[in-house]
Amino acid sequence: MRSNSAKTRAVSMAAALPMIAGALALGIPAAHAADSPARNALKGTKPLWATAKADKGATSNGAQVKARVYLAGRDAAGLAAYAKAVADPSSPSYGKYLSAKQAQTRFGATKAQVAAVRSWLTSAGLKVTEVTQHYVAVSGDVASAEKAFGTQLHNYAKGSKTYRAPAQAASVPAGLKGTVLTVTGLDSAPHKADHDDTLPPPDAVFKNAGPFSSYYGSKTASTLPDAYGTKLPYAVKGYTGKQLRSVYGAGKYTGKGVRVAITDAYASPTIAFDAGTYAAKNGDKAWKTGQLHQSLPANFTRTDECKASGWYGEETLDVEAVHAVAPDADVTYVGAASCYDDNLLDSLSKVVDNHLADIVSNSWGDVEANQTPDLAAAYDQVFQLGAVQGIGFYFSSGDDGDQVANTGTKQVDTPANSAWVTAVGGTSLAVGKGDKYLWETGWGTTKSSLSADGKSWTNFPGAFTSGAGGGTSSTVAEPYYQKGVVPDSLAKANNASGNRVVPDIAAIADPNTGFLVGQTQTFPDGSQQYSEYRIGGTSLAAPTIAAVQALAQQAAGGKAIGFANPSIYAKFGKKGVFHDVTDNPTGHGLGVVRVDYANGLDATGGLLYSVRTLGKDSSLSATKGYDDVTGVGSPADGYVASYAKNNSKKH
Repeated sequence: MRSNSAKTRAVSMAAALPMIAGALALGIPAAHAADSPARNALKGTKPLWATAKADKGATSNGAQVKARVYLAGRDAAGLAAYAKAVADPSSPSYGKYLSAKQAQTRFGATKAQVAAVRSWLTSAGLKVTEVTQHYVAVSGDVASAEKAFGTQLHNYAKGSKTYRAPAQAASVPAGLKGTVLTVTGLDSAPHKADHDDTLPPPDAVFKNAGPFSSYYGSKTASTLPDAYGTKLPYAVKGYTGKQLRSVYGAGKYTGKGVRVAITDAYASPTIAFDAGTYAAKNGDKAWKTGQLHQSLPANFTRTDECKASGWYGEETLDVEAVHAVAPDADVTYVGAASCYDDNLLDSLSKVVDNHLADIVSNSWGDVEANQTPDLAAAYDQVFQLGAVQGIGFYFSSGDDGDQVANTGTKQVDTPANSAWVTAVGGTSLAVGKGDKYLWETGWGTTKSSLSADGKSWTNFPGAFTSGAGGGTSSTVAEPYYQKGVVPDSLAKANNASGNRVVPDIAAIADPNTGFLVGQTQTFPDGSQQYSEYRIGGTSLAAPTIAAVQALAQQAAGGKAIGFANPSIYAKFGKKGVFHDVTDNPTGHGLGVVRVDYANGLDATGGLLYSVRTLGKDSSLSATKGYDDVTGVGSPADGYVASYAKNNSKKH
């Protein structure tokens, strides 16, 4: 996943925050750790790569460890059950949400539980550095960590590097069974997220070269060679809010009275200026004073490792896309201190603990193989605490199709694979004259460049470059709401009992039929100027769907939709609610001609011509009905309106 940067003022504050954990595969608890009567093993805390063959010996006793002990709360099973009940339209508890305080009182850890965890950790010689509603953070030497968690820490070779990891699954005293959810930080392999977008390189200006279409097919590349037996249209300059609102059934709704949060890492110093300028230039409603908020940590860390400025473009896209589609929604940007999971979890927890919004857009993730049961448990707990309050989380499904070209392994992205979030897939979108919806395909791009003599497209249709993430999880069981909708051929691809399939719903993502965004960028002369370019990725799909959900919540009279998947799947098959997206909507091959500046800025370095085909997503296919590129499809004219109908029946 590439990243963009608006080079603005450098953000280079450093602080010693707890390092993320992050085993890179499922851990198998050692038998003796699980069988000990005085200890309770924490499954998933020993990574699969920590093998006897890779073992390089014990970690030095004096080496330092930073860890987080996540608290299970007073009723973990009850939390999951209530989260399901309030989200299920067929449940008598549907929509009976709790306040943040009620959720903490009913499901959070008790003072006695926190005290017991602190006592256990300090008695082993560890120092408690932070206590929150969700975890107790500690630091100390390896010897103290080994004593606390009942496991030796060894060094293991992983690829060309060496990382520390538990030699057996970590465990806690039997008396703390049910109190401790998991521990992260015992292994030192990096575990972090990338933002899901298709963007130019960090720090430098990027502009698209023309010619452009103003709507799909408005300008044909008549002087260039045929493809698919015809002259192809030039790529659009970038769709705007007016076009997206029209094709996704916004109607009269604007998101008024609805709060949307956006989480990413870091914070663009020019976001208010950029968002305001973009709205004014592109026909969006002006931002009201106090409509855009930022909630930021005291310090940022790992700014070089995470390429902090690359996240500025992500934030800019998310904020501008939400406002373009839901111009009256209140928007809060919550920036994480780094791209590491513990910091991203903190941002999500901040939204939940303070109920900053009902709808949360998240355009970042990692591959499932890099997720571990310990972190999955910590994420799911936050998502469940959100669900009981009526908060729904929307995650982009990824930009590398089935991930084979990127990682060599067919897999889905995480946290989009969680059964407690709405995974948003991607489409290529054709908006016609008068903002009319023409069609969508599953987003999947192959690229073929113009030959040197200008008479043909080289190796047409070319190699796969990017596409909507999707497929079948290897680790998450099939959730109840997917049963009967997701075909068994997908659900049971990895497991006879069925697994979670991604995505759930989809929207515009293809950067070749993308969205116009405006951002302050650094020009070759060092100046910082506002500039606009076309952008895509499921990074665009996630905030677009979050904004559509804001419209739907307004249509429902302001009643929170909460965790949306049970409602989304319940609407599947109803007339006019979803566009059923397929890869071949017109009956013939589809593509656009794209023209790029060789230097990313102007014509002085020459122009690059290419055909980008539409609807060719690695091994994934957008088919009739549910599929693993677009889920149930994209919102049609009846989608937002369907929430108003539901509302009138209930009241």
